[in-house]
Amino acid sequence: MTDMCCCVPEAGSALCEQPAPELMRRSISPGTCPCCGERGKPVQGQTVKSLLAISLRTVRDVQYHFCRRRDCPVVYFSDDGQQQFVTSDIRELVYQKEPDTDQVQVCYCFGYRAGALRAASAAERDSIIADINAGIQASQCACDLRNPQGSCCLGNVRAFGRQRTAALAVNSEA
Repeated sequence: MTDMCCCVPEAGSALCEQPAPELMRRSISPGTCPCCGERGKPVQGQTVKSLLAISLRTVRDVQYHFCRRRDCPVVYFSDDGQQQFVTSDIRELVYQKEPDTDQVQVCYCFGYRAGALRAASAAERDSIIADINAGIQASQCACDLRNPQGSCCLGNVRAFGRQRTAALAVNSEA
């Protein structure tokens, strides 16, 4: 959790060391990330608690939101913008924050990582999607707890596959 400003990592660290209460406490609309200004996706408190790598004593009983923006260090923030949890506060790598990292999970329930999906053929990715669908149908997923965005991973896997197919098509034309 941080009460620091949201300087970009290029400034020397993930978050600068200077408290900036006026920056972090600015008036924001509910559900808007106090760092980047993007609208966040509401997530359940249990999702936040299950993924934090810090003491849960810091978690308040308020509405939290997930910030999807890749270049923003904030993963979760409270509706009032007074509390934030950044990537270093989370147990797992967050796909939306680090999609190019081979070890980041794209599917948190069944363990499919970006590197494996990137290396897979289109047919293998289709098989992976079928496997995830089968797991969902068998009630074996727990996306609400395991996926930092608090919802089903399947959309992320499908989007990853579409992006990979498009990238391969562009590379083959060059």
